[in-house]
Amino acid sequence: MGIGSLQMKHDPNRFSLVRWIDPGTTALPDGEDLSCVLDGPVVHVVLNRPAKHNAINAAMWERIGSLTAELDADPSVRLVVFRGAGDAAFSAGADISEFREIYADPERARRQNAVIRDAQLAVEGMAKPTLAVIQGACVGGGCGLALACDLRLAGARARFGITPSKLGLVYSLPDTRRLVALVGPSRAKDMLFSGRLLDAPEALAIGLVDRVLDEGTLETSAADYARALLANSSESIAAAKAMINSLSGVSSQPDERLEARFAASFSSADFAEGYAAFTQKRAPKFT
Repeated sequence: MGIGSLQMKHDPNRFSLVRWIDPGTTALPDGEDLSCVLDGPVVHVVLNRPAKHNAINAAMWERIGSLTAELDADPSVRLVVFRGAGDAAFSAGADISEFREIYADPERARRQNAVIRDAQLAVEGMAKPTLAVIQGACVGGGCGLALACDLRLAGARARFGITPSKLGLVYSLPDTRRLVALVGPSRAKDMLFSGRLLDAPEALAIGLVDRVLDEGTLETSAADYARALLANSSESIAAAKAMINSLSGVSSQPDERLEARFAASFSSADFAEGYAAFTQKRAPKFT
C-alpha cells in the first residue's frame, strides 16, 4: 500500500508530513527520527528509530518541543497521537550512547535536561488532547513522554519502567509529580525505588495506563476512540484538560532545591558508575 504525499505545511528539515494510510504497514521516511503522519484532523507523532527501540536522542527532544507548539497553533489539528515505529517499543528511553558527551559537564547537562523538561511540559501543556498509543517497551524517557500525554492506550504486551535508580540518577520533579498524580505516592515509590518493569495488566491496575487492548485490536480501538473524541466539543475538552491539570497538581511550579538535587545527580559518582555499568553490561557498584 503506497503513501500519498501531502504538500509540506511545516519546515521539512524538522519533520515529515505524510498521509496516514495503514498504521500497521505505512512505511515512514528513512532517516527521519521523528515523523508526523496526518490522518485528517489527527496528527500522529512517530518516534521513528525502530532499530534502536525508538530511543529518544537530543535532537528529537528539541523537535518534540517545537513541534508540539506548532501543532497546537494549527487550527486544522484537533488531536495529537504519540507512538513508536514498529511494535517492539514505544520508546526504550533516552539514547544512552549520547550520555558521555551530553553529560560531560554540569552546564551542558543542565541545558539538555532543560530541553527534555521543556519538551515534556510542551506536550503536557497542549490545549489539544494528546494520546499515547503504546506497544512494547515504554521505559525511562519514553515512559516520561507517555506520562506527559493526557491518555495512554497500551497493547497487552507493553511493559513500563522508570529506571534512574539503576543509573545513579534522580528522577526530575515534574516527571515525579506526573507519576504521583497517576499512580499515587506508594506506587510511585515502588516504581522509582526498584526500577522494575511492570507488565500491561499491572500498569492498568495502578492507573499508569487507561486501557489495555489486544495487540490485534489496539490500532482500530485507538482510531475508534480518537473518532469519539473528535465528535465532542474541542473547547469543552480544552477547558476540562486545563482544569484537571490544575486540580491534580500536575502544573505546579517546581521546588528549586529538588530541581538542584536532580541536576547534581548527572555529575555524581553514582551516575558515573551507573553509566559505566550499563555500557559494560554489568551490575553497578554504587557507593
